[in-house]
Amino acid sequence: MDLVGLLVWLVVGGVVGWLASIVMRTDAQQGIFLNIIVGIVGAFIGGWLFGGSINDGAITITTFLVSLVGAILLLAIVNLVRRGALR
Repeated sequence: MDLVGLLVWLVVGGVVGWLASIVMRTDAQQGIFLNIIVGIVGAFIGGWLFGGSINDGAITITTFLVSLVGAILLLAIVNLVRRGALR
């Protein structure tokens, strides 16, 4: 992976994590670092759930939405474990 690819992963991961945190109402609790982690891990979860790889090529609307769904699911699971409720 080259430097540009890594930067793209970080930026897209940050945006996906930020949007997921807004949907799950956890935005005030997370900083940019945690948003990036949630976005990247969510992308892997979404890719695994939907049976495809999100790293096959360019970023498309489909891969972005799959990543967003995975990040939302990740935050829902974290909320469920932490608070006992999905929010």
